[in-house]
Amino acid sequence: MKAELQPAATPSKRMSFTASPSFVYVLVSPLFLILLAYVIYPLFETFVASVSVDGQLTWKNYARFFSLEHTANLEALWTSVYISVLSVITCGIVGVTMAFLLERYEFPGRKILSVLALVPMALPPLIGVLSFTFLYGESGIFPRLFKELFGLEQVPFALKGIPGVVVVHTFTMYTYFFMTASAAIKGLDPSLEEAAASLGANRFTVWRRVILPMLTPAMVASSLLVFMISMASYTAPLIFGIDRTMTMQIYLSRTNGDLDMAAAQSTVLSVVSIAFLLLMRWYQGARSYQNLSKGISVHRTEVKSKAGRYVCMVLAFIGIVILMLPILVLVLISFSVDGTWTVQILPPQYTLDHYIDLFTDSKTWRPIANSLELSAIATVGIVLFGVAAAYAMVRLRFRGKTLLDVLIMLPWALPGTVVAVNLIAAFSEPTVFSFGQVLIGTFWIIPLAYFVRHLPLVFRSTSATLMQMDPSVEEAARNLGASWWYSFRRVVFPMAFGGILAGTLLAFVQCIGEFVASILIFTPRTMPLSVAIFQRMYTFEFGTACAYGVLQITVIIIVLFISRKLAGDKAGTAV
Repeated sequence: MKAELQPAATPSKRMSFTASPSFVYVLVSPLFLILLAYVIYPLFETFVASVSVDGQLTWKNYARFFSLEHTANLEALWTSVYISVLSVITCGIVGVTMAFLLERYEFPGRKILSVLALVPMALPPLIGVLSFTFLYGESGIFPRLFKELFGLEQVPFALKGIPGVVVVHTFTMYTYFFMTASAAIKGLDPSLEEAAASLGANRFTVWRRVILPMLTPAMVASSLLVFMISMASYTAPLIFGIDRTMTMQIYLSRTNGDLDMAAAQSTVLSVVSIAFLLLMRWYQGARSYQNLSKGISVHRTEVKSKAGRYVCMVLAFIGIVILMLPILVLVLISFSVDGTWTVQILPPQYTLDHYIDLFTDSKTWRPIANSLELSAIATVGIVLFGVAAAYAMVRLRFRGKTLLDVLIMLPWALPGTVVAVNLIAAFSEPTVFSFGQVLIGTFWIIPLAYFVRHLPLVFRSTSATLMQMDPSVEEAARNLGASWWYSFRRVVFPMAFGGILAGTLLAFVQCIGEFVASILIFTPRTMPLSVAIFQRMYTFEFGTACAYGVLQITVIIIVLFISRKLAGDKAGTAV
């Protein structure tokens, strides 16, 4: 009898420590340590640098920043916030409207438009600016075309200034609203709208009082992401003639050697970004948006009117052309001979040399290899941290959970410029967190920046998946004698794989396209693809720059296709 009972006692001993209340702190303490080392400590070092001049504590950098005599910084702050708010509004209008039309109505061209609606996700911000410049800039294809057609002395229109930046931001960022709103609309219960309509509400009231509130959680997450990316925008303001934005001021201060002022500017930008994060979280938590009804999800309504179908077909065709033009123009110019396209509407000479050089010229191939390697390393760290943090937040009970949630979300509120400046301030000298090494100027600083910048992606997608899982499945495995690690590896991880994969692939895509942080910390040896595109563009090697861009878009499209194929709608939960 004793021999039969002996095996049952072994798992009990093995589980004694993992079942103890202190085990949870063994799991979460590394998470707090990583956030302290690579998020809080660099942020603190940047603040210290901003108030330290010649070893003395002073607030003169902030006095200079808010000075009414020299208003460059205040103008830059206002312009950045203004552009970011406009971008959130326009992206929200375009993204939510497209999601509503494509998920609620069946019409000719809907399926292909649904696929192409995600095409701008394959356009990193830098590539998007490049394509819009070639299409609609002062020397772009369409302005030159209309100038020639109508015999004008000057181009009749051109994207420039704040409107140009907002147009580019809208086209390249509306997909964040589109993905999250599409997922939310699919889960809407039509009985709620029917009930509101039966009580006398018109369509606008139903949209404003029923549908829009149910979309609020998705819209808040998307608004935050678009605001942060807009605040970090560097190339669009630069190319469209806006000299005073916060990212531009920080870059100028860095290149001019005014490091303490760059730190002050980064601190102010951090405060604004964190304030927006807290505002969005407060707004989301102010009301309950949970769907308590038991109805079925919404079905698409077919457009039966003949005139309506024709209108839908025409609008769908226009939408397809608009969505595809930026990529098509990049492909076209990638075959052009550098230096031959001057005043012509289209490039006059074409060649395959740019694509041949991508894979045969070691100098041209190096940035591609760098980006793939840097992004892969950063993504591995993001996955390990993101999955562990999501599991801790959703499944474990411990003191400090709210603090951990805020610390994880903090990088979400930090523009890439700020992340780069923070790392420069923290790791220009040997520290315990860098294992006694100077990281600035080394290979590892860029993967670290990518890690800090995009670590919330896997965390959010994994958290959303774990929240939908029944915890009793894991509890059953533990009750049958499985260790915590065994039950996590064989039960939790396989069930959450879809959400983990979605966040992982999106994080990899974001790392490949990361430019704003890279431009401040790269070295010639570690130059990533995004910086190489920027440099080629400024040396008027448009063909090579666009060939780089087409390759980057191809990699991103493949990754996004795999994500959507394997993870389905969960791909949008990472946003």
